[in-house]
Amino acid sequence: MPKMDNMLAILWMLSSGEKITAKQISEKLEINIRTVYRYIDTLSTSGVPIISDPGHNGGYTLLNNFIEVLFFDVEEQISLFHAAVFAEEAGYYGGEALNRAVSKLSKYSNQEQKTKINQHLTSLEVISRLSSFSMEPFLKELELAVAGGYSVKILYHKNGEEQSSNRLVDPYRMIYWNHKWYVIGFCHLKKDIRSFRVDRIKSLKLTENRFNRPEKFSARDFFMKNLLPTIEDKEGIIPLVINGNTRALDDICQHWFLGHYLQERTSNQAVFLLEKNMIHTYVPHLLLPYGKSIRVIEPISLKKRLIEVLSELIKFHQA
Repeated sequence: MPKMDNMLAILWMLSSGEKITAKQISEKLEINIRTVYRYIDTLSTSGVPIISDPGHNGGYTLLNNFIEVLFFDVEEQISLFHAAVFAEEAGYYGGEALNRAVSKLSKYSNQEQKTKINQHLTSLEVISRLSSFSMEPFLKELELAVAGGYSVKILYHKNGEEQSSNRLVDPYRMIYWNHKWYVIGFCHLKKDIRSFRVDRIKSLKLTENRFNRPEKFSARDFFMKNLLPTIEDKEGIIPLVINGNTRALDDICQHWFLGHYLQERTSNQAVFLLEKNMIHTYVPHLLLPYGKSIRVIEPISLKKRLIEVLSELIKFHQA
């Protein structure tokens, strides 16, 4: 029997709650007693809380509830398998380790558990987008840098610029949003906190420089604040009123942009508060795909702007 299987068997024997001797383990598994001692030492070194009582009535026992903590029930296993499916769709960079963990769950499940797990797994499928495996080394290095507090040197290509620039960055957090990976950190070139798209990093090198992350820093708040246009003129805010069917309004109200400005919602109407400039700049392109399922009530100027955008598109495609 392989070493791993023997150690697992020892764990199950100890989980009975009764004291068991090395000799009993040796006879049960048909292995040398010295091998038992080595396996016990290996398990203890790996963190398994084995209690050893010496003497005539001595033996080994396991700390209460350890097996319950170590192993997962069926629902927990199903959740972990499902999480692995979603992680793969997100382009998770620890795929190899994740596959090993899932394989262990499958290997040490009994037949009844395997059957139930497979039933649930076949009920879920996530359609993956094309992912760039070339990012995996960068993502792993960035995680090491974030966890260890190490600065990184990157060659970064900013959108809209011809030349890439060298940056020294203190990475605070990694973020996955809208099918893309980002790293948030302090940029020594710009002397400020910035977000960087990982797929635009051309090269990356972990340095020995250490940094301290600001206390109570929220990468989520920073990212969303910089993602959304800032409302600067509070007096220039006007209501955007949209009528429509429930499904279309649900979708609009959950939009990553408009959802942040929602003020009131009924079954057939949604009210948002935005700057006039925002309404004329961003909103037309967000609403046009909904066609006749919605109708703009206010402001009237947005109706005119929608007509202008449509007219520009018609002229472009007629040319």
